[in-house]
Amino acid sequence: MKTYVIAEIGINHNGDIKLAKQLIDKASDAGCDAVKFQKRTVDVVYSKEELDTPRTSPFGTTTREQKYGIELELDEFKELESYSRDKGLDFIVSCWDLDSVDDIENNCNVKYHKVASAMLTDKEFLEKLNDTGKPVIVSVGMATEEEIDAALDILLNVEYVLACTSTYPTKPEEVNLRYITTLKDKLQGGDTYTAVGFSNHYNGLDACVGSVVLGAECVEFHITMDRAMYGSDQPASIENVDDLVNAIRQMELMVGDGVKTVYESEKPIAAKLRKVNDI
Repeated sequence: MKTYVIAEIGINHNGDIKLAKQLIDKASDAGCDAVKFQKRTVDVVYSKEELDTPRTSPFGTTTREQKYGIELELDEFKELESYSRDKGLDFIVSCWDLDSVDDIENNCNVKYHKVASAMLTDKEFLEKLNDTGKPVIVSVGMATEEEIDAALDILLNVEYVLACTSTYPTKPEEVNLRYITTLKDKLQGGDTYTAVGFSNHYNGLDACVGSVVLGAECVEFHITMDRAMYGSDQPASIENVDDLVNAIRQMELMVGDGVKTVYESEKPIAAKLRKVNDI
């Protein structure tokens, strides 16, 4: 089974379309299947009080300047969607408010909408995604089982549900890869089947590769050109994307089908090493 690999660019472009294209190139060269960005209407997502607070960044001295500085313009989203498709990548966006959903729907043609963990409990937002008719990918970080069930009851077209821990970077002991198995038991029994995957915030390759062993059908991870760059998500992002995608593809081969097989390559070894074969 081929894992659907999403390179989460998110806001690691720092509002720079040239950097965004470099990250798309990085994802394409590594063999990813999709890239994902984030879209916020700054004055809707954040209060005036928060935006007016002091915050030193490359964009100025207030939170307002920082938040506007890392956002892309709508024409840039359109350009990046076209650029991604030319590179053979699906284009996905996580919207963080209702206006952003309208903006993306009116200007782009995304493969999937993504429900970020922070948006999982916003009923109006989930219903807005239903109205688009597009399939969605859902992350379940910070959520209780009851909150997950309630969200999935609302959403009409869920393609993947991703196990996730919403800390950046995630401690090894809080990654909890076995929750992938719990989700599979929950969502793949009886007459229903929803694909399960993993959204990574651990700053190594291990968690993503391990998730494939446990049956993740989709793996999402943040990517960066350099973890030392400005940005809150950079420390939880992957620099060596090609190594990670290669490791995922190799693990797909190694997982196998669970059926004990005597491979043709083993038979000459058996003939050479076994002295008796009468059972």
